[in-house]
This record gives sequence, structure tokens and C-alpha cells, in this order.
Amino acid sequence: MTYYTFFHVLISLIGIISGLVVLTGLFNSDRKDGWTLIFLVTTVATSLTGFGFPYNGFTPAIGVGIISIVFLAAAIAARYPYRLVGAARWIYVVTAIISLYLNVFVLVAQSFQKIPPLNALAPTGTEPPFAIAQGIVFVLFIIAGFASLRRFHPIIR
Repeated sequence: MTYYTFFHVLISLIGIISGLVVLTGLFNSDRKDGWTLIFLVTTVATSLTGFGFPYNGFTPAIGVGIISIVFLAAAIAARYPYRLVGAARWIYVVTAIISLYLNVFVLVAQSFQKIPPLNALAPTGTEPPFAIAQGIVFVLFIIAGFASLRRFHPIIR
């Protein structure tokens, strides 16, 4: 593993862990200001460093990176300049959760590619174990999204 790959994986994991902490804050209407900053910065860095890997033409990874950057831009705008006021509250919740989901989606895909026991279950990524794992992740994030939209009503400062 190169230093660049190690750095990319490290910031991805930090983004996912901090994103899960932020998600618990959404459930409890807690802004988690410090964790939110870590989550947003590392998730932006993950997307940007993802563009630094060699590739030929447009790939699914490039597509996920572009989509992630768009949602992250909306989350950052809703969280900071718009301070979660009015529609910015739900825009932040939805875009932050989608950004975290995309990171976890890639984690699952990479795990099936790089971890031998998982790769043995789904060597091409088209087999049922891969689809089931991604389906479970997707359903959990949909549930988390609806719960967060209902529960996240922070005190505006």
C-alpha cells in the first residue's frame, strides 16, 4: 500500500467514524459541532483524494466522488452559512447522511474487493452476498435518515 493510499484510507475511516458520531447527534438533536467539522473536512478530503488515483476514463468511483462533493457542498452550506435555519436544517440532515452513506457504500465495496473471505463470497461484486450487504446498509441509512429528520431540531445559535 502506498502512502497516498494509506492516507486516503485513513481519512476515509476517520470520516466514517466521525460521521457515525454526528449521526448519533442527529438522533439526539445535538449539533456535535467539533465532530461535524471533522466529519465534513475528512469526507471532503476523502472525495478529493479519491480523484488522485490513476484511472482511464470515467469510472463508478469517479461518479461516487462527484456525487459526494455535490452533497457535501450542500451540507456545508446548510450547516455553516445558513446555520441550520429553516429549510437548511433538513437539507443538512439529508445531505450529511447521504455523504456518510456514500462513504460506507465504498467501504463495503472495498471490503469485498480487498478482504479475502469477503472476496471469496463475491469475487465480482455482483453476487448475492454483496447485494445483501449493500442492501442492509442502504435500508439502515434510510431508517437513520427518517429518524434524524424527525428528531434533529437543534437550538439555533
